[in-house]
Amino acid sequence: MSEMPTQHAFASAIAAADARRPGDLEPIGFVTEIAGSSSQVVFDPAAIAALGGHLDPVIASGGQVGGQIKVRVGHSWLIANIRSLRLDDYETGRITAYVDFLGEGDEEKLTGKLYQFRRGVTRYPAPGADVYPISTADLRQVYAAEGRAHVQIGNVYPTSDIRAALYVDAMLGKHFALLGSTGTGKSTSAALILHRICELAPQGHIVMIDPHGEYSAAFRGNGALYDVSNLQMPYWLMNFEEHCEVFLTTDGAERQVDADILAKCLLTARAKSRVGSEMPKLTVDAPVPYLLSDLTTAIQLEMGKMDKATNTAPYLRLKSKIDEIKADPRYSFMFSGMLVADTMSDFIKRIFRLPGDGRPISIIDVSGVPSEITSVVVAVLSRMVFDFAIWSRNEPQRPILLVCEEAHRYIPREDDGSSVGRILGRIAKEGRKYGVSLGLITQRPSDLAEGVLSQCGTIIAMRLNNDRDQAFVRAAMPEGARGFLDSIPALRNQECIICGEGVAIPIRVSFDKLEEVKRPASADPVFSQLWRDVGHEDEIIQRTIQKWRAQGR
Repeated sequence: MSEMPTQHAFASAIAAADARRPGDLEPIGFVTEIAGSSSQVVFDPAAIAALGGHLDPVIASGGQVGGQIKVRVGHSWLIANIRSLRLDDYETGRITAYVDFLGEGDEEKLTGKLYQFRRGVTRYPAPGADVYPISTADLRQVYAAEGRAHVQIGNVYPTSDIRAALYVDAMLGKHFALLGSTGTGKSTSAALILHRICELAPQGHIVMIDPHGEYSAAFRGNGALYDVSNLQMPYWLMNFEEHCEVFLTTDGAERQVDADILAKCLLTARAKSRVGSEMPKLTVDAPVPYLLSDLTTAIQLEMGKMDKATNTAPYLRLKSKIDEIKADPRYSFMFSGMLVADTMSDFIKRIFRLPGDGRPISIIDVSGVPSEITSVVVAVLSRMVFDFAIWSRNEPQRPILLVCEEAHRYIPREDDGSSVGRILGRIAKEGRKYGVSLGLITQRPSDLAEGVLSQCGTIIAMRLNNDRDQAFVRAAMPEGARGFLDSIPALRNQECIICGEGVAIPIRVSFDKLEEVKRPASADPVFSQLWRDVGHEDEIIQRTIQKWRAQGR
């Protein structure tokens, strides 16, 4: 077997030019190949082994996949992430690593240490350049917030004192996604990030769609909480497409006939209201109050114009569906007769937190909404966020963050033609132009509509157990984060990989512990303990049946 070549055999001239500065550690290898952002390094096994006993935990973990190294180029340091390791020679222990360059920082002349880190590479090293382990002091410079607006969410792995910061403006300006399998602490981590943002901006404007009723418990102290008991969302805020999803029950050619009738009668009903009568150009999509009785009257009048009884079926279908919804108490949060007044201004103030008054987040609990119209309710809320941003462009800007839990339910990979998928997809593509930020939280990223995840500038990936989900995230992550991807299945609970606009470079983070009162109500039942509890079963069953029959909690 051939012996492992030394770095001087490759480039003695470069080694002489890069003479040691004060504060340098011994090199642990050298560069063998440069190929754009991805390059190849050979590690000295003895030098790597010697790092193991170092007091600095960052240095002690040097040479591992997902770790960082540094290379001097002139008076700068290049920072690179280790993507993979390979044993090339068993006899000598020669180890080859593939690395991705992440950024560079200046070098202090007296100490030789890194400072003023910045993304991107302006000058690459030559083959033969020494490779050094990165230290805790270096990482502090890399992850320094530098006066930018940020929130601290945990510690950079494997340190216990270097704080991980999310750059709020960069993260929200280009959307973000929080991904993780069930049981990884995804809901608690989402609550932690939102709590930190609320603390930074107590006059902010955040709307969160909560499909399971988990987050109300987490934001009782600093949020406005809404569910079917107090949401009071007027039905007339729906546009025509959303009206069709609620009122039409047919498919194909029949659906088009029903839609044409609904459009004509809806416009008539809107025009009868005081607000509608004052508008010179009224459209069927305009959020103008109208009475459901005016809509059914318009349908009845149109049906009376028909000569043949066989042509009345579409009118009867529409009228029957409207009457059914009016009579169903489950729909009263939206279709109550009390919601006919022009409450649009009040609704926007309440839901969008204008002003925030120290409670900058609205938690919209849709778990009590009938499943048939849940997607419509989410569509109306999402579209109102987007439409408000569009129509207020000439006003002082009030950016809004829309957070969507269980996002794969509303933006599915298989397009179901729903209005909620279209509006959330549009926000993902165009929202940042109008000051609307989108936060997607999901346990199944592979079930999201294609391209939506790639619109998220910051990806926060917790443990993902499914191979398909891992592949989907891998495709969405930037090239420099590849060294972290293989560690995603091995992440512990409350750990994540963050890459993209919201961080200086891709990092592995251990989330802070969140106080009990700020955690969502998402704990799994402890079967072994709860199955020991006995007694009062009759009362439990009776109370449950009573709520079940009343369709209310």
